[in-house]
Amino acid sequence: MGTEHQKSWLARKAEEALRSGFTRAYETVKVDPPEYLIHLRAAHGLPVQTYEGMFSVPIEELDDIAADIIRASMKIAAAEGAGMGLGGLLTLVPDLGILAAITMRMIQKLSLVYGFEYNTDDEIAELWIATASAAGVDISRELVERGVVRQFVPRVISRIATQASGEVVEKWAGRVIPLLSSVLGGALNYFFIRAWSERAARHFRDKHLAARGKMVEAGVVPRLGG
Repeated sequence: MGTEHQKSWLARKAEEALRSGFTRAYETVKVDPPEYLIHLRAAHGLPVQTYEGMFSVPIEELDDIAADIIRASMKIAAAEGAGMGLGGLLTLVPDLGILAAITMRMIQKLSLVYGFEYNTDDEIAELWIATASAAGVDISRELVERGVVRQFVPRVISRIATQASGEVVEKWAGRVIPLLSSVLGGALNYFFIRAWSERAARHFRDKHLAARGKMVEAGVVPRLGG
């Protein structure tokens, strides 16, 4: 009975932390598209002046950049999880909030690498559709509301938090032992990011290829320049 009660408490705390973390990440830690474009050009030598130019970059090159983003995010998440994990369950809530921010920034970067900005309401909705997909959440019922982002986003965040909290209960209960929880926290954060990143990258890659295919059919060749 005690174990079930602990799991129920842990699930509630995890869901609250993830919901709060994703909400804060959405509002405060957004990747700035113009600045990130400058970074992509400098760090990877991409000859693009706009994100539309990404559709002229070989897909293999975009995949390599996406893989770099994922690896970096996994390392950051692992380091954060190992440090916060020293406190066991006491640091679970702040850990999940930080993990949500790392995850959100990673998904935003993957979106930009594959050529999709998030400036308009429709683009923001698409970003959260990708985030839900990364979490393994089916939000088809919510898609009718996507035109009203202020209603759509909180509902999707809630669904994501509920889904992800289940993973926390199943995998992170070992954090009750402080020293073990440091190692476990780093490893679980690492694999959490890996699982989400693979689904998110696949979502954006498939969307990119579909859009590129339509451009080819229409005889449109995106320019690398502005």
